[in-house]
Amino acid sequence: MTSLRPLVAALLSLPLAACGAGTVVPRTGTMPPVGPPASAFSKQGPLMGSDAGALTRLFGTPRLDIRETTVRKLQFANGRCVLDAYLYAPAPGKEPVVTHVDARTPTGSDVDPAACATALRTK
Repeated sequence: MTSLRPLVAALLSLPLAACGAGTVVPRTGTMPPVGPPASAFSKQGPLMGSDAGALTRLFGTPRLDIRETTVRKLQFANGRCVLDAYLYAPAPGKEPVVTHVDARTPTGSDVDPAACATALRTK
C-alpha cells in the first residue's frame, strides 16, 4: 500500500501543474490607458466632443450624473425622451467629452439621439 502513495501524489499534482503553465509578462512600468480614447468611437453627432458644461447649458441639470473611474454618464430627460451621454477623457488629465450617446422614449424604445436632443432643448 505504501508503494502506491508516491504514484497517487504524482497523479493528484498533475491538474495543479497545469495552473502554473503560461507566460509571465514583465512589467514595463507604464500604466494601461484609463479608458477608450475619444477617437475610438466613430459615430458622429451634434453632441460628440461636448463637455459636461456644454451639455448642462443645453439641457439643464442632468437627472443622473454617474462618475466611474474611466467614464462619466450624464442622463437628461423631459417625459418625451431620455438621453444618456457617455464622457471619456481624450487623454490623461484632459476634460472628459461625449464619445457615445443613447436615446430612448420613457418606455424604452430607441429614438434618434439628435431628435431627442432637440426635444430636450424645447422642454
